[in-house]
Amino acid sequence: MTAPEFGEVFRARFADLVAWRRDVRRFRPDPVPEDAFRTCLALACLSPSVGNSQPWRFVRVAGPARRQGVIASFERCNAEAAAGYDDDRAAAYRRLKLAGLREAPVHLAVFCDEGTSAGHGLGRATMPEMLRYSAVTAIHTFWLAARAHGLGVGWVSILCPGEVTAALDVPEAWRLIAYLCVGYPAEEHADPELVRHGWQAREEWGAALLER
Repeated sequence: MTAPEFGEVFRARFADLVAWRRDVRRFRPDPVPEDAFRTCLALACLSPSVGNSQPWRFVRVAGPARRQGVIASFERCNAEAAAGYDDDRAAAYRRLKLAGLREAPVHLAVFCDEGTSAGHGLGRATMPEMLRYSAVTAIHTFWLAARAHGLGVGWVSILCPGEVTAALDVPEAWRLIAYLCVGYPAEEHADPELVRHGWQAREEWGAALLER
């Protein structure tokens, strides 16, 4: 099999895809096409993983009671987080829309199966956290694939993992990595919402590079 060639046009389009990937909190009510959703999941499962362990586990959350359990966890954790800031920053925090849990047509929980025997432990004896990092690569791949299909993804981290795990009734060896809202964005922006609303400016990429 001949490896594909990725030319200048592709590289420019890929750069657009990465730059326009947004953390979406405002969704249209339109349903997500099943074929697009499954295609994004299939691409996510092509992600690299330590020892080829493929530890990611996806749970589509459709039951109203289970969704409400997640929403309740978010609302409690969100209130606690706001209380942890001083007055000005707390007011700014409360003005932010930090989740689209009530609007998003698809809820997708992503877990790492830390009890998996796949991969036979290769590459994680000294860094067992590599299993979780592998799940994160699948999340990012799903995110980019969703954007390429015109879908938006919002990563909700203001949650209690134990409460979400209990609400979804998953195996004990599974650890929550992400809770994603998926759907068509209600609006499009080139800049991240937290930048647009003055929470935190984006740093230049060079600030992340250290030479030794």
